[in-house]
This record gives sequence, structure tokens and C-alpha cells, in this order.
Amino acid sequence: MSYIKGYDPQTLREVVDPHQCKERLEELGDQRSLPALLERVWLLKVLGTLEDALVVSEQSVRVARMGGTRKDLLRSRVLHATVLQARGTYAAAHQELTTCAEEAEGQNWAALAAFALQHRGKVSYDVGDYADARADFKRALFLRQESGATEDQLESTLLAIEAAERRRSPAAAS
Repeated sequence: MSYIKGYDPQTLREVVDPHQCKERLEELGDQRSLPALLERVWLLKVLGTLEDALVVSEQSVRVARMGGTRKDLLRSRVLHATVLQARGTYAAAHQELTTCAEEAEGQNWAALAAFALQHRGKVSYDVGDYADARADFKRALFLRQESGATEDQLESTLLAIEAAERRRSPAAAS
């Protein structure tokens, strides 16, 4: 079940039903499995409970480091970086996402690299660097197409590209 109802065309943030998200958070309770931790991080983040999201995201990184695969660890780190971004810690989020994207691309994990690049693009978008945001979104689109991503994932990336192009200054477009 997807809790994402769409994306805000101005902020590129997920549009969710808060009631559904809170219900799911209650269902998850204090489960400690990595998938449950990652889902809790995302739910807390979209609900705006950023301090709790940060604590759980740090826990998910530790759990992945101790008992997960390299892909699990990268996913956890990307999600942790999105929490940093939501808290306004853009430089740290950008650095973490860069490292994750490079490692994923080095391993030929196109879907995971696209995930990291999409979010790095959102960090650039948040700080007003629309040219870098657009470049990351375009690279994410290519990788998502290459990895057979869902229509929803492709659509969210196309929306992000359009938003970055709309916000670019006229001088940058020429």
C-alpha cells in the first residue's frame, strides 16, 4: 500500500494522508526489524516528527551495519540523509547522498543510485541550486528507466525535472 498520494509541485515533498500514516506507525509499534525501522523513519519524517525520525534513522543505520547487506546499509543511509534534509542540515545530507550514489553506481545498483540521486536533487532544489537539482533528477530518471522502475517512480522524477526547470533563472536556461 502506498501512502504517497502525490507530490507538492512547489516543494517536491510527498503528499500523504496523515491519518493513514499515523495508523501505520501505530501498527509498526516498536518492531526492530530493518524493514520496520526504515518504514518508521519515513512515516515519522513525512509526519514532521523529525527528532524521532532522526533517532530511528540512526538506529536503522546501526542495525543495517551490524546485520544487513551493503544495499541495506545504503538504503538506511539514504533515508537518514533525507531526515537530515528535512531538518535543514543540507550540507551533511548532500555529502551523505553523494557518497551513497557513488557507491551504488560503482556496484551497478541502478535503482539504489537513482534513489540517492533523486534525493540529492531534492537537497539541491531546497537550497535553490536548480541546475544541479535538474542534473541529478535527469540522471535519476535515466537510472530508473534502466532499472525498470515503476510508473510512479518515473512520474515523480519527471515532476521533479519540470519543477527544477521552472525555477531555473532565465540566464541559466540560455
